[in-house]
Amino acid sequence: MTQLPDPLSRRDRQQQTREALIFAARAVFSAEGYHAATLERIAREAGFSKGAVYSNFAAKSDLFLATLDKNMETADADFQDPFQRQAGPASTGQDAVAREGAPHEAAQGFALATLEFIAAAARDEVLAPQLHQRLAALLDRYDQIARGAGVQDEHLTTSQVGMLLAALDQGAGLLLLSGNVTPGPETFTEGMRRLLDPARAVAEAAGEP
Repeated sequence: MTQLPDPLSRRDRQQQTREALIFAARAVFSAEGYHAATLERIAREAGFSKGAVYSNFAAKSDLFLATLDKNMETADADFQDPFQRQAGPASTGQDAVAREGAPHEAAQGFALATLEFIAAAARDEVLAPQLHQRLAALLDRYDQIARGAGVQDEHLTTSQVGMLLAALDQGAGLLLLSGNVTPGPETFTEGMRRLLDPARAVAEAAGEP
């Protein structure tokens, strides 16, 4: 006789609902933008009522932050030492979305929605600290790249190099979003390498051991 699986606990069901709402929210935010997206539309996309959204998130901004956090978790693999592999603007989330089989437009759409959210949250006294918290976590990822590469610079600290990496990455992502302009993978990777270790980057570019 086949044993039936144990029924899901209330906590597990709530977690499944939350995950489904985040997944649906990413699709809706990508397609419609942050301001135009509605909780009703997100709830329908996930197959729930609007009440299910409010049972898990206090407001649209909370749902967007949760979706942003989920995207950051997925993008962790893209924050790697550029001396180990060719790099690309992790800020656009394109590599992470590609791994999930989603179209390029989804990554671009959510990145544009993120710009909308940043512009609104930066002026909001409640949301601004939460935005700064995510920014600090983002900068920490670049700091880890610099530390992992063993940066030794007599003029810049490891954290300063990490911040410059973030500026290059985020700037390249913004250029790509605003005008489909990109330095290209080779140029971008070389720029990241020269920030991390200029002497090694030049030597490797010249084919020296």
